Amino acid sequence: QVQLVESGGGLVQPGGSLRLSCAASGISFNNYDMAWYRQAPGKQRELVAHMTIGGRINYADSVKGRFMISRVNAKNTVYLQMNSLKPEDTAVYYCNAGYYSGRPGDYWGQGTLVTVSS
Repeated sequence: QVQLVESGGGLVQPGGSLRLSCAASGISFNNYDMAWYRQAPGKQRELVAHMTIGGRINYADSVKGRFMISRVNAKNTVYLQMNSLKPEDTAVYYCNAGYYSGRPGDYWGQGTLVTVSS
């Protein structure tokens, strides 16, 4: 019974901020790299941010300096803080557990929609 439950999406104006949350259950959270992906309408799914078990973080070039990934292992939760949002950030954002070597893991959240529009 592995579940990743995302929350925090919604409608925001350009320049605004949102924080996405992903609460995991059914896995040993401390043993999984975590990642956020997104898929915009008409575009391929892309990796947004990745945080390893050891704490190393990588971001897509398009979000560097604006987005921040973090995890609180005691809460089995990974976050994505999104600042200075742009219309091109509009997408469904997905939490993923088990990312490794450029490949997503087997476990996905249901996705949460972020719409950036004035």
